[in-house]
Amino acid sequence: MLAESSNLNNNIEHRAVIKYFVKKRKTPKEIFENMVSVLQESAPSYTMVKKWARLFQQGQESCEDDPRPGHPVTVVTEENVRKIEKLVLADRRIKLWQIAEELQISKERDSRRNYTRAYEYEKNQCALGTKNANAV
Repeated sequence: MLAESSNLNNNIEHRAVIKYFVKKRKTPKEIFENMVSVLQESAPSYTMVKKWARLFQQGQESCEDDPRPGHPVTVVTEENVRKIEKLVLADRRIKLWQIAEELQISKERDSRRNYTRAYEYEKNQCALGTKNANAV
């Protein structure tokens, strides 16, 4: 986690330098050569310099990445785990698609990965007899 945070800070610092040089009307090639001479192996790739130089020339002000579209990972919650537990205890032969339908969770493969562990754990607990369906 610390390495990711450090890498993110470096990226933002690199972009700030690129932004500065774009305002000084330097070309991406000049920016890249200057950064490599100072930062050596820590310098961003030429492709990245070109990308950010173009974005800053087009008027982007922020040095941070734009938020990415996509499904936030909110499927694994205590409430959903309890619901899965209850469903599995009631019918240990329940299928993943049935759980997804019952909890109104996407049936896509990526979403399934989020709650499969809880499902498998509860199913195994029932099979081993360590949980009782009537206990919930």
